[in-house]
This record gives sequence, C-alpha cells and structure tokens, in this order.
Amino acid sequence: MAQKVVADLTQEKLAGHLYESLHHKILPLPDTIIVYPAHGAGSACGKNMSKETSDSLGNQKKTNYALQPMSKEEFIEKVLDGLMPPPQYFPENVMMNIEGYESIDNVLQQGLRSLNPDEFEEVANQTDALLLDTRDAQTFAKGFIPNSINIGIDGGFAPWVGTLVPDIKQQILIIAEKGREEEVVTRLARVGYDHAIGFLEGGFEAWQQAGKETDSIESISAEELAYRLGKDADLNILDVRKKSEHFSEHIIDAENVPLDYINHMLWQVDKNKTYYVHCAGGYRSMVFISILKARGYENLIDIKGGFKAIKSSEKFNISPYVCPSTML
Repeated sequence: MAQKVVADLTQEKLAGHLYESLHHKILPLPDTIIVYPAHGAGSACGKNMSKETSDSLGNQKKTNYALQPMSKEEFIEKVLDGLMPPPQYFPENVMMNIEGYESIDNVLQQGLRSLNPDEFEEVANQTDALLLDTRDAQTFAKGFIPNSINIGIDGGFAPWVGTLVPDIKQQILIIAEKGREEEVVTRLARVGYDHAIGFLEGGFEAWQQAGKETDSIESISAEELAYRLGKDADLNILDVRKKSEHFSEHIIDAENVPLDYINHMLWQVDKNKTYYVHCAGGYRSMVFISILKARGYENLIDIKGGFKAIKSSEKFNISPYVCPSTML
C-alpha cells in the first residue's frame, strides 16, 4: 500500500524492513514476553492472521511461519507469496489523512437525505450513483431494486465496500433497514466513502408498495444442490471464497473465483451458463451474485449457508482437508 503514496517503498523493501525488525528487535527478547496482535483474524492488514488475542513470544517462535530460521531473501519471498493487493481505500485514506477530508456533519447531512421512491428513482436515473443495499443477504434475495448491489451491514461491510468499489468518490444511494441509515453513512465515512447522497425512505418495502420494478435471486439449500447435482453431475459450481479457503477444502470440481478478484476474473464466468454460487456462510456469495446481476448475468443461484452447510450435509465429494498456512 505504501508505495502508492511513496513510490520507492516497494513491497520487497518493506518486507526487508520487517525482517530486520523481527530479527534485531523482537527475536532477541525473552520467550516469556507476551505479544498482542495489531490486527485480528480476517483483517486486510495482513495475511492468515490468528484469531488469538495474545500469545507468548516463545510459542510464536515455534509456530509462526515468519519466525522460522531463513535468510532475508527467503523471508521476503514467503511474506509476499500470495499477498493480496490492499483494498482500494487504504492508500486513498492515507492521502485523506494527509490532505484533509469532509466534515462528518456535512457527510451525514448529505447522506441522510430522505428520498421517497419517485425521488430515489429520479436521482438514480440522473446520476451514476451506486445503489447499495445493506440488508441481510437472504432478505435481499427475496426482492431488491434492479442493479442494486448487496453488501450487508452486519457482515464485513466497510472492508468489502473498500475492496469492491474502486472510486472512493463514488456517489452512493442507500437502501437500508429502517433506523439503520445513519449507521450505514457513518461506516462508509469511516473508510473514506463520503459521497452518500441519500437513502430510500421506507426502505425496499416502500419501493415495492409504490409498484416499482423489482428483481430476485434464487437461493437453495445445500441438500437441494446435492439433489440437482445427482441428476446432473456437470453442474457449474462457483466457490467465491479466498484462494486459501478453497485450497483448504472444497467441492471436487468446483471453480474458485474469489470475490476479492471479481473485477479481474469475470472472464471466467460465462453469461450463457447457469452457476451455483457459494462462499463460506452465505454473505459473500450474495455480494458476488448481486454484482454480476447488475452487469447483466442472469443464471446465478445462491447456496444458503455456504460451504458450512455444504460440508454439514455430508452429501458432497469434498477434497481432503489441508490446514491453511500462508495462502490467502
């Protein structure tokens, strides 16, 4: 990320600095030292981070791949292997912190502009605003405004917006659960998305009651998928989890198209084919499907409960489990 702000700070240089810090500052310390993580599991600020909230330095020396004996060159190679690019908003936030940003009062005033269905439709048609639906994935599947994108407020909301919406100045129109509009605008602003321009008063229900056009997504159980797979072994199954999750265990013959890389891997998805899409639990698959629906893909079916439900059903041919190590 840093090289997007300071050009000569390459990933290799930064990894080299990390090696020097670990070997000259950290490793010489006593094994009894207690260490605390700067970021938690799943954070985009590192790779394959533990969910533990503390550990001894001695145990980290035994178990952490980055602390095993190796040369500086080997360390740099291991640390950078499989490292994903930072979310789009990271370097943008750095520049905002340097150059300044919009007052939160102004951001809230603009974002909390209440629009009835007719007004919402008019603003959507007159601007290039992104229609962001922050409701639960399964609620979204039952009915939504055409071309809207589902990124649920109760999941990894801000990081996924930052990963999937490249332009931090993108205008955004919000569809949210009643009473949560301010939360959405605030959480967008925390990662630099200051250009929310209003929300749908009364939410999707008001849009529906106004007789406006709606769309829906078929969402089936893991058991139903197994039944259909039994009748047609050539079904196309898309696994949109991270590469490391897919590598760890997956449905045999499922194709891995990580949500993180959706803007670079769409060529792998054929508009003329039907796909059964799953992630780990059902959040990311709906994000993935909603983005493709907005881009003209129609034959996409969601698997409720994701891989967790698939594995629990014991009805699928699953690859042998491999413990995730350093892959993302």
